[in-house]
Amino acid sequence: MSIFTHVTVGTNNLADARNFYDSVLGKLGHTRIADLGDNGSIWGEDAPSFFVLKPANGAPASVGNGVTVSFQAPDRATIDAFHAAALTAGGSDEGAPGPRGWAPNAYAAYARDLDGNKLAVYCFKPA
Repeated sequence: MSIFTHVTVGTNNLADARNFYDSVLGKLGHTRIADLGDNGSIWGEDAPSFFVLKPANGAPASVGNGVTVSFQAPDRATIDAFHAAALTAGGSDEGAPGPRGWAPNAYAAYARDLDGNKLAVYCFKPA
């Protein structure tokens, strides 16, 4: 059982964020399952799990220093596709796809979304 119901990141440009996450999360099998008008959108597989929202207090969205949202991938090819989609959609590279030595079979990639939120995607299966 997961310990989270969902994760939320902020955005200052919802239209661009929707396009970015439709592309990037689509590589992981997640789709946009709800739009909250001009306030945000929700992605998931079977249940809402990832939210992109304009901050409720009306202040600009900002990035949390040291915060990373990490997604699970079924295999290494999906990680490669996720990273490529992030860069194609205007995100920036924060760590190319490849092995990560901190755990057996760890393979990951890192990118930042259009608002600077740091994203990771991991798989722990052998090549």
